[in-house]
Amino acid sequence: MAHPKRKTSKTRRDKRRTHYKATEPTLSTCATTGTVHERHHAYYVDGNLYYKGKLVIDSEAELG
Repeated sequence: MAHPKRKTSKTRRDKRRTHYKATEPTLSTCATTGTVHERHHAYYVDGNLYYKGKLVIDSEAELG
Protein backbone atom coordinates (compact mmCIF):
# COMPACT_ATOMS: atom_id res chain seq x y z
CA MET A 1 0.00 0.00 0.00
CA ALA A 2 1.08 3.55 -0.65
CA HIS A 3 2.07 5.73 2.29
CA PRO A 4 2.08 9.51 2.41
CA LYS A 5 5.52 11.03 1.93
CA ARG A 6 4.72 14.03 4.14
CA LYS A 7 2.30 14.69 6.97
CA THR A 8 -0.83 16.54 5.82
CA SER A 9 -0.91 19.85 7.67
CA LYS A 10 -3.93 20.91 9.73
CA THR A 11 -4.55 23.83 7.38
CA ARG A 12 -4.57 21.65 4.27
CA ARG A 13 -6.78 19.06 5.97
CA ASP A 14 -9.26 21.69 7.16
CA LYS A 15 -9.39 23.36 3.73
CA ARG A 16 -10.46 20.05 2.27
CA ARG A 17 -13.17 19.62 4.92
CA THR A 18 -14.82 23.03 4.46
CA HIS A 19 -17.75 21.53 2.55
CA TYR A 20 -18.52 18.87 5.18
CA LYS A 21 -20.62 21.19 7.33
CA ALA A 22 -24.16 20.26 8.29
CA THR A 23 -27.01 22.05 6.57
CA GLU A 24 -30.29 23.12 8.09
CA PRO A 25 -33.29 21.08 6.98
CA THR A 26 -35.62 22.80 4.53
CA LEU A 27 -39.00 23.32 6.18
CA SER A 28 -42.42 23.87 4.62
CA THR A 29 -45.85 24.78 5.91
CA CYS A 30 -48.67 22.43 4.97
CA ALA A 31 -51.57 24.18 3.22
CA THR A 32 -54.05 21.60 4.54
CA THR A 33 -53.07 21.35 8.22
CA GLY A 34 -50.90 24.43 8.70
CA THR A 35 -48.11 22.48 10.40
CA VAL A 36 -44.43 23.02 9.75
CA HIS A 37 -42.69 19.91 8.46
CA GLU A 38 -39.59 18.75 6.60
CA ARG A 39 -39.93 18.82 2.83
CA HIS A 40 -40.39 15.47 1.04
CA HIS A 41 -41.16 13.68 4.33
CA ALA A 42 -44.42 12.33 5.71
CA TYR A 43 -45.61 13.93 8.96
CA TYR A 44 -48.12 13.15 11.70
CA VAL A 45 -50.87 15.55 12.77
CA ASP A 46 -53.21 14.35 15.55
CA GLY A 47 -52.34 10.71 14.82
CA ASN A 48 -53.02 10.99 11.08
CA LEU A 49 -50.21 10.61 8.58
CA TYR A 50 -49.97 13.25 5.82
CA TYR A 51 -47.76 13.56 2.76
CA LYS A 52 -47.89 16.48 0.32
CA GLY A 53 -50.99 17.80 2.10
CA LYS A 54 -52.96 14.59 1.52
CA LEU A 55 -54.15 12.17 4.18
CA VAL A 56 -52.22 8.91 3.77
CA ILE A 57 -53.21 6.96 6.89
CA ASP A 58 -56.26 7.83 8.96
CA SER A 59 -55.89 6.80 12.61
CA GLU A 60 -59.67 6.54 13.15
CA ALA A 61 -60.12 4.18 10.18
CA GLU A 62 -57.41 1.84 11.55
CA LEU A 63 -58.96 1.67 15.00
CA GLY A 64 -62.07 0.33 13.60
